[in-house]
Amino acid sequence: MKQTCAMTMTPRLRKAALTAHIVCSVGWLGAILPYLALAIAGLTSRDEQMARAVFLSMEVIGWFIIVPISLAALSSGLVQALGTQWGLFRHWWILAKFLLTVVAVAILLQHMLDVSRVARMARETVLTSADFRPELIHAAGGLPVLAVVSALSVFKPWGMTPYGRRMSHTDSQTRPSAAGVLMHEPAPTTGRSFGARVIGIHAIGLALLFIIILHLTGGSFHHH
Repeated sequence: MKQTCAMTMTPRLRKAALTAHIVCSVGWLGAILPYLALAIAGLTSRDEQMARAVFLSMEVIGWFIIVPISLAALSSGLVQALGTQWGLFRHWWILAKFLLTVVAVAILLQHMLDVSRVARMARETVLTSADFRPELIHAAGGLPVLAVVSALSVFKPWGMTPYGRRMSHTDSQTRPSAAGVLMHEPAPTTGRSFGARVIGIHAIGLALLFIIILHLTGGSFHHH
């Protein structure tokens, strides 16, 4: 009998994986807040020593807190998707959430290389408020992107992908008494389905808009 990846995880292990994913996701969102506070402090400060200390602190928070916890959120999300009946490609909202997370992590890693470069400069030169503007934009833009990812988990818009429907049909034929009930997606009411689609489309559009803004306005640093 064909077995799916979801059958390899016990209920206790699934709960542990879900708990880890929630903790990492919330931690990622929370870790951005002190980074944003430091960016605001550096942008508004006129003290050279303060500005230098702020940027060095941002480098530490970025590499030792935000980057690890973002990778943990991504990996735990993959475990949660591939190790349960949800799958990674069965539902549009999971696929959209995964792609947004991958893009967010990629932008974060690229941006942290710039942060480290400017942090090295900060040890020898004087920083200006212009050096903190990209940090403010990235931190402020990252919050709504992660909020959109969280909203997708709550509202679960759009239903199943064509691949998910095919797999659900195959599983229901293979195990009609168990998997057919587990994998088949209940038909939502018309109002709920329409509302979920509207929320999901606006959420993805908002996230993509912020990603574009990050690249257009915060993608480069000012050099001395």
